[in-house]
Amino acid sequence: MSNLITDLTEKANDEVSLRSFMKKQEFMSQEFSKFMEHENQIKHVLKISTPENLASNLHVLSSVQNTNSLVADSWFQINENRIQFGTDSISDALKKEVSDFILKNKNVDYFSAVIPQGKEWVWRIYFKLNSKNTTVRYGYDINLKNLHNYISNVDKSNSATNYAFIFDKSGRCIYHPEIAFIGKDIYKISSTRSIDTIFTKKQDYVRRITMSEYLKLDVIRFTKRLDLKNSHWFICVNVPKFSVDENVELIKKYSTWIYLITTVMLFLIFYLFLYINRRAYREKGIAIKEKNRLLVENEKIIKEKALIQLQQLKEQINPHFLFNSLNSLYMLIGSDIKVAQKFTLNLSRIYRYLIDPPETNIVPLKNELLFIEKYIFLQQTRFKDELFFSIQIESETALNKHIPYLAFQIAVENAIKHNAATQESPLTTTILIQENQAIISNNLQKKLTAEPSTKFGLNYLNSIYNYYSKTDFKTSEKDGVFICILPLINIHS
Repeated sequence: MSNLITDLTEKANDEVSLRSFMKKQEFMSQEFSKFMEHENQIKHVLKISTPENLASNLHVLSSVQNTNSLVADSWFQINENRIQFGTDSISDALKKEVSDFILKNKNVDYFSAVIPQGKEWVWRIYFKLNSKNTTVRYGYDINLKNLHNYISNVDKSNSATNYAFIFDKSGRCIYHPEIAFIGKDIYKISSTRSIDTIFTKKQDYVRRITMSEYLKLDVIRFTKRLDLKNSHWFICVNVPKFSVDENVELIKKYSTWIYLITTVMLFLIFYLFLYINRRAYREKGIAIKEKNRLLVENEKIIKEKALIQLQQLKEQINPHFLFNSLNSLYMLIGSDIKVAQKFTLNLSRIYRYLIDPPETNIVPLKNELLFIEKYIFLQQTRFKDELFFSIQIESETALNKHIPYLAFQIAVENAIKHNAATQESPLTTTILIQENQAIISNNLQKKLTAEPSTKFGLNYLNSIYNYYSKTDFKTSEKDGVFICILPLINIHS
């Protein structure tokens, strides 16, 4: 019986550990791959640009990329022209270092490696693209310290059950939950061996039990090649090892005692019943405390769920919105420079707002109004006479109250996504600010071919309002008009 329990427990632990490893390495691969998607954007810009406006378009895209706090710097070179940077605040030492780097890697098509930069380490991504008679060399550096903070924040749900670190073929640590290990030789600071990076045809990972350099206890360590384009990197996922070591003789002894105790318990039932009644009042108080603790934990879960949905929402907004906006900017540059300049400024401020979400997931109503005005300007620039917007404020005191972050953008984007808009039948959207609520309405002109709805936005808003105990958030359709009611949140109440 002891051996059976032990075998079953070990098998269950192995299965749980393997699932935890697969989930973790898939998550890390997806997160790191996001930083390499910029190449596709550069290819698109190179495809749609002319020799005259290519540098301007690349500079706009580089400036937008530099608004990301993870990107330390970005730069590009067209043919053999001078090297241009995404921001003006670049030191002379960095300019020279980049110039030497491009000269050294002039014939390299792709480069992805970790290099020292002052006292810190950066992940440098560099690629060369050719189109007709034009060669574009583009590179950017990702600060590994900021990357550590970002991964730690988005991976909170898994950090309690496992941890992972990433290193290159030379053993240089690229990511580790212990920030002091970044840039160190992983073969020296941990029990990882170079032989762990050699895999067989039947199994693309190595599993072994070892002592964790981070947790200071035994872990099941899985080592696998990181699925990352043009990078010879590896990931180690570490899962704490739990074991059951049963003693067969003890089980036999306790089985006998269980039989005897069960018999005695039949005579004690009446006494226990009376004893439980005497403790009922005291246990009721304990139950109330436990209920309150569970309510607090439930609020934390709701908030974490809202953060995950917000991250999914931002990932859904950014690429699609950026490409549409850049296409519109490209058309404006040749026709109306002043509008193009205003368009670029609003686009930059929109992305600054998107990449810096509030910790509480709510913002003052006046801030959200400033954001949606810039967003509406970009949409009206694209669609001109096809879209009409209006903002009406009935109560000035409402501007000091709060509303979920990106609430207006979600409602306006849904209206544009699900309704047809033409010059003959424009889509009209109204934002009405009242004392305790904001009402967003638009005329219904549903598209013949409906776009699939992920409901990320509505689920996100529901989570925020549930967290703040607001039950009057709702959407409805009446008399050819779609209405979304967003209750305002008074954080001082």
